[in-house]
Amino acid sequence: DGTARVTCMAWSANSGRFAVCTAERVVLLYDEHGERRDKFSTKPADAKYGRKSYVVKGMAFSPDSTKIAIGQTDNIVYVYRIGEEWGDKKVICNKFIQMSAVTCLLWPAENTIVFGLAEGKVRLANTKNNKSSTIYGTDSYVVSLASNVSGKGILSGHADGTIVRFFFDDEGSGESQGKLVMHPCPPYALAWALNSIVAAGCDKKIVAYGKEGNVIQTFDYSRDSSEKEFTTAAASPGGQAVVIGSYDRLRVLNWSPRRGAWEEAKPKEIPHLYTITSLAWKRDGSRLCAGTLCGGVEQFDCCLRRSIYKNKFEMTYVGPSQVIVKNLSTGTRVVLKSHYGYEIDEVKILGKDRYLVAHTSDTLLLGDINSNKLSEVAWQGSGGNEKFFFDNENVCMIFNAGELTLVEYGSNDILGSVRTEFVNPHLVSVRINERQQRGVEENKRLAYLIDIKTIATVDLVGNYSVGTVSHDSKIDWLELNETGHKLLFRDKKMRV
Repeated sequence: DGTARVTCMAWSANSGRFAVCTAERVVLLYDEHGERRDKFSTKPADAKYGRKSYVVKGMAFSPDSTKIAIGQTDNIVYVYRIGEEWGDKKVICNKFIQMSAVTCLLWPAENTIVFGLAEGKVRLANTKNNKSSTIYGTDSYVVSLASNVSGKGILSGHADGTIVRFFFDDEGSGESQGKLVMHPCPPYALAWALNSIVAAGCDKKIVAYGKEGNVIQTFDYSRDSSEKEFTTAAASPGGQAVVIGSYDRLRVLNWSPRRGAWEEAKPKEIPHLYTITSLAWKRDGSRLCAGTLCGGVEQFDCCLRRSIYKNKFEMTYVGPSQVIVKNLSTGTRVVLKSHYGYEIDEVKILGKDRYLVAHTSDTLLLGDINSNKLSEVAWQGSGGNEKFFFDNENVCMIFNAGELTLVEYGSNDILGSVRTEFVNPHLVSVRINERQQRGVEENKRLAYLIDIKTIATVDLVGNYSVGTVSHDSKIDWLELNETGHKLLFRDKKMRV
């Protein structure tokens, strides 16, 4: 009936748990279907000040989904071990005492919690050695924190409008660190998407900034009397969409790769919802949760389209570059994602319903559903004329325009490619690390036909020719042994 602010929410990295912290400072744990399964109370830094002496301002799951970090205004960060099963005992396994109130918190990488303080510092807590250290200091209250899609870079928004960027690893991008932007108001709503940074606050404007802080786009609602201040924002896990919460409304921006700009989708308007106080996106991109000032949590399905494939699989397109493939009989799921943000055209499941194949404009996505090994390799479209062979569990063989290309599942580089006209799996043999040999780390060999009477063998690790075997009559079958050192072949006269 009154304010019962949902202060923070978090999805676990494995998408199996969703945590909500209520105004009573109790953490409620839900499963992925929204059923409440567990709960635990947080505690003050010092019991003598009582249970109401603090507010929880930040909450995040560990990358392995077994712990939750809680940042509080009574100058402390607690880490709770919540266990692997529902109902496991909740144990405080770390605590980090600070000099001022914790205002926001992220857990981007193993053992590394990042949090902002009211005094303006952005600090790091190491759960392994139980120590906390300052990453950088400012003179202005930290109002928001956001990480990039990989979790290797962070942004902090400050009360004076500053947005600061820091990289643990810039992954070769060469982007600058330090003060990036002076936003016109405190950027309480801050999100780091794939191609830009989106910030908004009490001036009713959403601004998209480029990689070096230049303004790309501004969405101005300052003359819209129904719009209130923007309070919180979340980027989709793939970084292709940003949702910004305000009063009774969620605004949605979608990145258009073709235009290289943000496009505004129809806003989600819900009367009497009141102010959106927190947003959390499920890690596979399929759900978005919004917490409100009056203690409600709304869960939204966010997919572009859904389809059933061969009556066996459900395909959920959660973004232009991300598809969840679910086996309807076993319930197992694979998240197929273009790491470069390219739009996925269509997903096919081939090779006895085990292997995924999908094209984007510039890449080819392949995956083994059983082992969950996925690959994305550079691939120039050939109008879908490729022939795929899945006879080998480790390698996909692709024949296209007189060329054989090999892709090892789980690797994002092409293993090797050779020219050959013989597109029959009986005339190609690939061996990948099938038998351990002393002193040999990587052993990857290929045998194929150069012409109908000549076999060539290639070492795929060093990418050099091992040798050729010429024969006097047509060859119709060949195979390397497990180590790739011996070759067996048969000719048309039935000689082996």
